[in-house]
Amino acid sequence: MHVDDVPVMLHTPLDDEAVRNLRVGDRALLSGTVYAARDAAHERMAATLEAGAELPIPLEGQIIYYVGPSPSRPGAVIGSAGPTTSSRLDAYTPALLALGLKGMIGKGYRNPVVREAIVRHGCVYFVTVGGAAALVAERIKHVAMIAFDDLGTEAIQKLVVEDFPLVVANDSHGGDLFETGRAAYAKAPTTI
Repeated sequence: MHVDDVPVMLHTPLDDEAVRNLRVGDRALLSGTVYAARDAAHERMAATLEAGAELPIPLEGQIIYYVGPSPSRPGAVIGSAGPTTSSRLDAYTPALLALGLKGMIGKGYRNPVVREAIVRHGCVYFVTVGGAAALVAERIKHVAMIAFDDLGTEAIQKLVVEDFPLVVANDSHGGDLFETGRAAYAKAPTTI
């Protein structure tokens, strides 16, 4: 997709067809439910799975947003809600994708093991704007605590989003926006 093209409109839960139709560089506007979870929540989910217990959130067709929102100001739904660095969650991601998770939202690249799991399980990794946490938070319309509330901002929260802006960074076909971006930059002529 080119920058001047219309964004893809997506709704959760994601299905296989919607994910297959996405390509690296596509812009999307997402509406529906996503689950906020950061490092500590992922560590707890891994421990839950190791103990043979059920996770506190459904994974089938769902999206996890790597975010630890700041507390909301009076009258606001949520505080700043910018993405965290996704590579910090790479160790936990393949297991969650195997259980039906369809997408993730964060910032930065994913390791080769995660990229291979994205392809194997037919998933997608989105990036959203870092450094514009207050602006991104405006697209979050409702927040509810779901699990691990003792973790504070790293707890699992259910977010209802409307037209949440995303770019496809890793698609289910093996495309990687970070690799193609670096390759394009390396080929660009330099001028002084």
